[in-house]
Amino acid sequence: MPRIDESRPFIPVRIAVLTVSDTRTLADDKSGGTLAELLQADSHILADRQIVTDDIPTIRARVEGWIADPAIDVVITTGGTGFTGRDVTPEAIRPLFEKEIDGFSTIFHLISYQKIETSTIQSRACGGLAHGTYIFCLPGSPGACKDAWGGILKWQLDNRHRPCNFVEIMPRLEEHRRGE
Repeated sequence: MPRIDESRPFIPVRIAVLTVSDTRTLADDKSGGTLAELLQADSHILADRQIVTDDIPTIRARVEGWIADPAIDVVITTGGTGFTGRDVTPEAIRPLFEKEIDGFSTIFHLISYQKIETSTIQSRACGGLAHGTYIFCLPGSPGACKDAWGGILKWQLDNRHRPCNFVEIMPRLEEHRRGE
């Protein structure tokens, strides 16, 4: 069970949510809506929410824009992590990573395995860092979004989580660019 140090003040994180889909609109985007609801329920800030088509240049351009925006700390995508011909989110996003967060995929699959067993191998969920911005690519199902948020991101994006979390190291993510 994750440990929260209640003596520390909570620091909200600014999160952008991107749904990758050729068919969804904001009105019927259950996965993006689920993520938006969950992160706001946990007192984080929904910095932006958009939908783009399953197209590498389009996905990459939207995420690059958010990476360049100092008002966004985290990008979470949903959709396009499977194996079909239109599933290209990892191909669009991985080249942006300066560092991959290998453990994110591992833990996501462990959590997912408990619910959908071996079907979890059909997801190429991944996470990484680009210019001080955390990026997580999730499958396009509300269940997968709930699993990733509730099992990993809710805790790692809470600065009170012990023994460590992503938030407390955010000030140091760009130290190599500052010559520190």
